[in-house]
Amino acid sequence: MRSFVLSQAKYPPNTYLYLNQSHSFNRSSNTVNSNEKPTTAACVGGALLSAFLQVAFDRLASPKVLHFFRRRKLDEALLSKLNIKMLSINSLADDAEQKQFRDTRIKAWLFAVKDAVLDAEDLLDEIDYELTKCEVEAQSESQSLSKKVSSFFHSTFTSFNRKINSGLKQVLEKLEYLSSQKGDLGLKEATYSGLRPGSVAQQKLPSTSLVAENVIYGRDDDKETIFNWLTYETDNRNQLSILSIVGMGGVGKTTLAQHVYNDPRMEEADFSIKAWVCVSDDFDVMVVTTTILEAITKSIDDSRNLEMAHGRLKEKLLGKKFFLVLDDVWNERREKWEAVQTPLNFGASGSKILVTTRSEKVASTMRSSKVHRLMHLQEDHCWDVFAKHALQDDHPQLNAELKDIGIKIVKKCKGLPLALKAIGSLLRTKSSFSEWECVLVSKIWDTPIEENEIMPALLLSYHHLPSHLKRCFAYFALFPKDYKFDKQSIILLWIAENFLQCPQRNKSPEEIGELYFDDLLSRSFFQQSSGLESCFVMHDLLNDLAKYVCGDIYFNLEVDKALCIPKMARHFSFAIKDVKYFDSLHEAKRLRTFIPLPTFVIVSYFNDPWQCKIPVHELFSKFKFIHTLSLFCCSGLLEVPDSIGDFKHLRSLDLSRTDIRKLPDSSCLLYNLQILKLNFCLLLKELPSNLYKLNNLRCLEFIATSVRKVPMHMGKMKNLQVLSSFYVGKSSEFGIQQLVGLNLHGGLSIGNMQNIVNPSDALQVDLKNKKHLIKLELEWNSNHIPDNPRNEKQVLEYLQPPKHLKNFSISHYGGTQFPSWLFDNTLSNLVSLSLIGCKYCLHLPPLGLLPFLKQLVIIELDGIVAVGAEFHGSSSSSFTCLETLYFYNMKEWEEWDCETDFPRLQHLSIVHCPKLKGLPKQLLHVKQIIICECERLTITGHNMESSITNNSLEVLHIYSCLYMNIPLRVRYNLLVTLEIDGAFDSPMTFPLDFFPKLCSLKLGCCNLQMISQDHTHNHLKDLCISNSPQFESFPREGLSAPRLVKFSIKELMNLKLLPKRMDILLPSLTDLQILDCPQVELFSDGGLPSNLNTMDLSACSKFMASMKMALGANNSLEVMSVRKLDVESFPDEGFLPFSLTSLEIRNCSDLKNLDYNGICHLSSLQKLFLFNCPSLQCLPEEGLPNSILELKIVGCPLLEQCQG
Repeated sequence: MRSFVLSQAKYPPNTYLYLNQSHSFNRSSNTVNSNEKPTTAACVGGALLSAFLQVAFDRLASPKVLHFFRRRKLDEALLSKLNIKMLSINSLADDAEQKQFRDTRIKAWLFAVKDAVLDAEDLLDEIDYELTKCEVEAQSESQSLSKKVSSFFHSTFTSFNRKINSGLKQVLEKLEYLSSQKGDLGLKEATYSGLRPGSVAQQKLPSTSLVAENVIYGRDDDKETIFNWLTYETDNRNQLSILSIVGMGGVGKTTLAQHVYNDPRMEEADFSIKAWVCVSDDFDVMVVTTTILEAITKSIDDSRNLEMAHGRLKEKLLGKKFFLVLDDVWNERREKWEAVQTPLNFGASGSKILVTTRSEKVASTMRSSKVHRLMHLQEDHCWDVFAKHALQDDHPQLNAELKDIGIKIVKKCKGLPLALKAIGSLLRTKSSFSEWECVLVSKIWDTPIEENEIMPALLLSYHHLPSHLKRCFAYFALFPKDYKFDKQSIILLWIAENFLQCPQRNKSPEEIGELYFDDLLSRSFFQQSSGLESCFVMHDLLNDLAKYVCGDIYFNLEVDKALCIPKMARHFSFAIKDVKYFDSLHEAKRLRTFIPLPTFVIVSYFNDPWQCKIPVHELFSKFKFIHTLSLFCCSGLLEVPDSIGDFKHLRSLDLSRTDIRKLPDSSCLLYNLQILKLNFCLLLKELPSNLYKLNNLRCLEFIATSVRKVPMHMGKMKNLQVLSSFYVGKSSEFGIQQLVGLNLHGGLSIGNMQNIVNPSDALQVDLKNKKHLIKLELEWNSNHIPDNPRNEKQVLEYLQPPKHLKNFSISHYGGTQFPSWLFDNTLSNLVSLSLIGCKYCLHLPPLGLLPFLKQLVIIELDGIVAVGAEFHGSSSSSFTCLETLYFYNMKEWEEWDCETDFPRLQHLSIVHCPKLKGLPKQLLHVKQIIICECERLTITGHNMESSITNNSLEVLHIYSCLYMNIPLRVRYNLLVTLEIDGAFDSPMTFPLDFFPKLCSLKLGCCNLQMISQDHTHNHLKDLCISNSPQFESFPREGLSAPRLVKFSIKELMNLKLLPKRMDILLPSLTDLQILDCPQVELFSDGGLPSNLNTMDLSACSKFMASMKMALGANNSLEVMSVRKLDVESFPDEGFLPFSLTSLEIRNCSDLKNLDYNGICHLSSLQKLFLFNCPSLQCLPEEGLPNSILELKIVGCPLLEQCQG
């Protein structure tokens, strides 16, 4: 390890001057700030250091700090010296920032300056805290503010004053020394002095900058090469075909793969499965395997070990032709890839894997069938990419001078699309010759390309960021590559770190954060995630750039992979999915940020917990300077120590998904706290009574907790902008009027509405003018019986929501009429509406007139008997945007008279509406219908039949609706999923040919007799027939379904034979389940399908007897479960196949022994489970197969006694 020291001159004590060079990069820092703009022609956006210093300037000049200094002898002179010295340092900032990339001494100098400024900030934080504390105490004790503050300065805080005085003198000494180094380092002062704040609007890029790249330039030949490979059948049909796209970072590998993946021609390739997996640089076999499995199943996988994950993945791929993209692969260890590849080999011939990687060694490791080297773009295409991002819509042409410079700049990007996009976005707001020339001649172009391939173009793009954005961008160094983040969470983190300072007093920090985020987005520093619309993701190279510029001040445990956290680290993060146990913070004693990064950003409840081995009191002792503290998902956190009240600097606290029951009263001493999150703390029952003293609190969330009473005087929290829930109390201190003065944003749930006795209290809230609310829930107690329905209607009438509201819910309202504002289209911007448990309302509002309504949920409206014109509205075009309609538990609903055609309705659910008699005829566009427990619902006449047989229907579920006889004489050309359980009141035959696209079929009908078929069905994958006592037979010539994977029959008492020729007609079958079918047998002339992998049998002795020869000859069966055997010994010799790896025997009351001769040959058997076999006496004396790794015995008392 090498270290550079700035000078041999004597340096003030406790000053850090060394630059650790153990890594490839040494990172400079990040910044906060105002919107300063240089007066020189230099077209830099402002140095990162300048942003740091601006924050210090603003705080030193604040009235509170000035008031503090002026009451102390000579201290104002110290304040003046600090300002002057910081101005002197700032004049060197731009020159130092450009030279740091070529001189590590200067990089170390920048780091040392920033470290000193951070120390000053910590001291200023303490001053702010003590002064705020005095203000709060003065208000609570009814003392005059001036008297209380005076006592602060003149009595009890002498030691505190000495501490501040000493600390600031040390900072001044450090800065004086660092300023004296400018000659040795060759730093030059800028031609301007001071920081000149500008407006945020000046920095805002046009909103026309593209986020998603709909057009790909210069890659037509590359796409054709890949499509030729996709459609080419390899000579070796058993070998998995892999093509690796190899190229440097930022060359467009992922973009090319995305365009191939979404190309319409992919339909012609006829892949049964398509999946996209982002692998990234941590190639963990288990993680990659389960991620592939989740990408295929579109669901979360809970495999506990690799064997389970392998088995499940094999089951999903067996016999299927798949196309898999593995994006951003770094693994060069062949054994790791082979472990992942094993289950992939079970796919059908023609399966393909497309890989993107920066390394040809990776392509070799994966034994790629073809390697496609993605080269830099040709010059003409480079110009297209650059021009797309650099030219404004109203200036499509460049003059000759600018175009000449632009061409030279494009050449410097060396054909790298990411660099072209970044520089183009940078120049989009620059229109003068001098600004473009400044970019062209910048010395940053001379920076060598480092090992991680950060391009000089990206460094230049970063250098031209306004200084206030540099600090915001550097914060992304806390996130690993490919991490998906949401906008609001990032803005709250910036707020907690005090990054969002702006001289525009009419804008809140949240609004400034929105501008900063959108500005970075428009400059292409990150992009919207393709998977989640509400999330964003940063390109790998830009993630590298953030780490490059921020140094070890930002430390991510997964990314930096160090044995301990560096002493100079101020911000620390770790990924929950990778760090199950967190051991120690070591020497990092001045942390400002401590955050675990969840796997699921939006649905937080799905995240796994992490464990902290450090005792909570010890952990908290390390957070003296903490600004942002998150213990989200921390397993075992049962209580919060009282010491949390000592966290004077704390601005954000997230204890969501922990088991805490309360917050200590000391938490009300966190006067700088701005964000408090307690979501999904299921055991949390109360909030501290003095919470209102936290005057700076801006965000308070406690979703899904047991809290049903809020602290008193919430209305005093004037800075509160986000309040997840408010429970109305009976006295004024807890009443609805506490919301009067709060300017709330986002979502709000108001509970215990029955406690609003006086409607005028609701009127005072003036809810309709809280224009920043976009989600609102109004909830009465579910067991509330209204004494005065008119009073309740008046309360609701006065709580008219703002017109910009998008999501609205009313629950358990006790009035007999809905308010007028639901009738007059006042809430015209609603997207989602739920009416729940409003049992006394007799009529529905004209909801069809809401022009943007997409989701409508109506539950437990017991007073509704008929739904007709009043629901749809008088307009000829009602429900123009409605996509989802859900009726549940409508006990008295009988008629649905509908005149609208629901032009965009996709999903209709009607559940437990026992008196409903019919469906409307206009459901012509619906794709999914679910009908459950509607005992009187029938389908008669052409009108109702058209609702079910429409040409758009893809999913139909009918449960417990005896008279729902769907027409079986017409074709359902688009139906993909059909589930019927408890329908058809007369004998019927199910015509499979009338459902040509069906993939999943589940029938359970007491009158079902048979399935008919004349033609091969090429789409059916899952077939289940259950609880059909009259079912007798399958098609006469056998069930021909070559893609059928899973086949289940349950409780078919009258069925005697399985389909004919299963071994031929069902070649893809891997999963067979036969439960409680005592008469069924296997056809004597047929065997079992050769790919059969899993078999589940229960109470089917005749079938087991009929397949003795067929089963033993099967070489693919691995998992078998046997239940309700009526034999004393099992299995017979030769009955089970050699390939079996897992055997479960359950609920066999007569079974007395396991036959050694029937299991001794099972050399692959790894798991043996024996459950609830009360007569089983002992295991074979000769022993069990040596291959068994797991043996479970439960509910076998004789056997357990024998083993004991």
